[in-house]
Order: sequence, then C-alpha cells, then structure tokens
Amino acid sequence: MKSIKHVSGRRLLVSLLSGLTAVAATLVSPLPAAAAEGTLAPLPSSAVSGFKLSIDPVADYGAYGDAIRGVEKSNTVTRVTPLNVAESAQRTGRPALCHNTGLNGAYKYDGFCWDQADDNTSAYSSGGGWHPQGLTAAHDATGSTYGGKNLYLASWFYGEGSSQNKRGRITIAESTGGKVTYGHVLLVQPTGNANNGNFTSIGNIHADGMVWYGNKLFVANGGELLVFDMQYLWKMSSPTRKEVGIRDGASSADGHTWALPLQGRYRTMDKSLNPRSCPGGTGSPCLGSLSLDRSKTPHALVSGEYRSHAAGAGGRIVRWPLNDATDLPKADNGATIGTTTATAAYATPVWQMQGVATDGTWYYMAGECPTGYDPNPIDTGSYSCIHRAQPGQAPSVLTESPSLTQNLSFSHASGRLWGTNEWTGNRVVFSIDPP
Repeated sequence: MKSIKHVSGRRLLVSLLSGLTAVAATLVSPLPAAAAEGTLAPLPSSAVSGFKLSIDPVADYGAYGDAIRGVEKSNTVTRVTPLNVAESAQRTGRPALCHNTGLNGAYKYDGFCWDQADDNTSAYSSGGGWHPQGLTAAHDATGSTYGGKNLYLASWFYGEGSSQNKRGRITIAESTGGKVTYGHVLLVQPTGNANNGNFTSIGNIHADGMVWYGNKLFVANGGELLVFDMQYLWKMSSPTRKEVGIRDGASSADGHTWALPLQGRYRTMDKSLNPRSCPGGTGSPCLGSLSLDRSKTPHALVSGEYRSHAAGAGGRIVRWPLNDATDLPKADNGATIGTTTATAAYATPVWQMQGVATDGTWYYMAGECPTGYDPNPIDTGSYSCIHRAQPGQAPSVLTESPSLTQNLSFSHASGRLWGTNEWTGNRVVFSIDPP
C-alpha cells in the first residue's frame, strides 16, 4: 500500500487535534451513505480459475524447513510463544484511541495506540524507519483468544527515504483494555541446510497484509504470499547486535530480541518476476491487504488489490480456500503443499482500496472517500472511508476512518471490525461494531 504525501489545511487541523489524549467523533446517524459508482461485481469463473497460488514444495518449502532445523541444531536460538513476546513489555502502548479518527461514534469505536516512537517512525525519513501495514489477531488464529488473551499483530516495512521495502517485521501486542504491551519481531529468511543453518533478513518486502491462522502466519507481498510458522518464533542470544544471523556461536536480528523464519513462498505471478512489480488490474492478482473469513467452510484468505489513484478503481478482491488440517492454502490436488486456485473474486469500484474484510455477508473495504466527504480525498491529512457492500451491490460508506487506513480484520467472536492506519504521528489500531 502507498502513502500519498500531500499536505493540506485539513492535515494541519487534524495535527492540532491529535495532541488531545482523546477526541470523540461526532455521533451521527449510522445509516450508510452512497459511495463509489458501480457495484462489487463478481468476476466470471473463467477468470477466477486462472488465479493461482503456486509453490515449489521442494525449493520453496522443503529447503526452508531444512535450514530452520539447521539453525535450531546450532543451539543459538530459543523458541518462545507469541504471548512471551507480547508480555515481555518491551514496548508499552497507549490503551485508548489517542488521535482523531473520524470514526462514527454510533459504532462504539475503541482501540489503542503504539508508543510515541512507533507512532512517529517513518520509512520515508532519510535516517530510516518503519511503516505499519497489515493487521491480524488471535480472533483470526483461533476464532477467539490465544490462551485467553487478546493478541493483535501488525506488520511493518523498513525504508530509508527513497529506498523502500528493505526489511520486514511484525509486532505482537496484548491489549487488556487498560494496558497494551508489545514486542517487535524481525522477519528472516533461513539459509543453509539441516546440518549447517543460518538466516538473513528478508529484503524486497512491503508486508502489505497479514493473517494469523492456526500456527501459520501469512504475509502478503505483492505477487507473493509469504508463510511463517509461529511455532518457530525465535529469541536471539545476542539481541542488541545489529547483524542478522549466526556468528561466533551467537544469534542476532538487527537489534531485535526475536525473529521469525520464513517457511514458504507462494506466488501469483511467475517466479522470475519481481513480486513488488505486480501491476494489478488485469492478469495475475496482486496480494495487498489480507484478511480471514471464518464464516464458511473451508475458511478463506481474502486478499485485496491496491490500485493507485491514477489507475482508478478496479482493484480485485480474491478468496483463497484454506486447509484447516494444515493451516495452509488448500492444494487443488489434495496434497499438503501444492497449487491453490481461487474460489471467487470481485471487482470493486472503491478507489485506492487498502483493506478488505468480510463477516460472511458484507464486504468491508477501506479506501478513498467519495466526493463530498473531504475537500481533497487523496490528501494524507484527509480521512479514509470504510465502504461496505454485498456482492452485486453498490458500496455505501459505513464511516470515515483514520487517515490512510490500511488492513481490516473481522472478529466473528465479538462481531467487531478491526483496522489500522499508517499515517506517521497519527497511528491507531481501532475497532467498531458495525450494524
């Protein structure tokens, strides 16, 4: 997903308001308003049958597994759980919405903020920093909580000014309602073999979207779907060292206490192509936002395709079936690992869609607000909008939402829709109770 770097008087106004510890949205009628022209149009089966998640079981899965075993054989890493990371309290967030969000108060909004450092870090600064993108939670992984705890995961990419997508990380947070604690985990790529394993950071990664499902963590990256296994969450023996990998009998991950190794790469486009060059609109679908639909069997990954404002509407939403027994995409041939064909897809008229989730009936889409909601709808300081529609219907605006809203996630356990945004200095993780 992209950050649009315009500045307006509205951005200045929202910046002034964001200094308040809490700003309540105006309580207005919860009835949705008309949005983009066109409908959430189902694509024909002839097109959907061509949408594939392809993987090489040996080169893209077996080799990484061997290298992971090699790293663990070195005794330089220690396995931990997601809860260990969250409750380490490496970082302490703010257990309330600390910025203006634009959310309609009729939907009983709630949420939390990162600490000041993570609120303000920027991948576009010359000194380097991080930008959040994806969002998933324990309600995706288990259908409810993780060990009775409410855990939330965010994905981030690292950049330095004009040089972007250099590294990726995830954040694992626990929110109790009164307290938010979390830790950062570097995403790494295993190297070597089962007898001599090592790892390095994953490059060329934007970490567009993310879903935690069972033991697996899926990270969307344009033309590929990266797969991680949360059972192999590693604690580093030398956490402050800036190197990535194993040296002199010690492990490190660019100053991160924890690292999560890649287990496999599925691709929607040819293996020889740069996944970040995925154009979208036609041909192979691009994986931008990612969410989980637990309302039907089999469960499904739901990917959303971002298209720039210049390219216009037409981003596609694609459903990918999952195998509950393996926590992986369901292979067409019944194998544990193999090619997966999409089961349904839709074209959306929502401009600049950066997040999509479904409750099984409605599709919720985060994107640009329609004309009339904001004097400059593509400005960074302007609110985003959450649109909703059933297949075949024209979308309507459910509510305005935080500027540059990214991924969405629907909790069937609570009936709440979760989301996050990326605007530097005004970042929140929020939820609403849609009608």
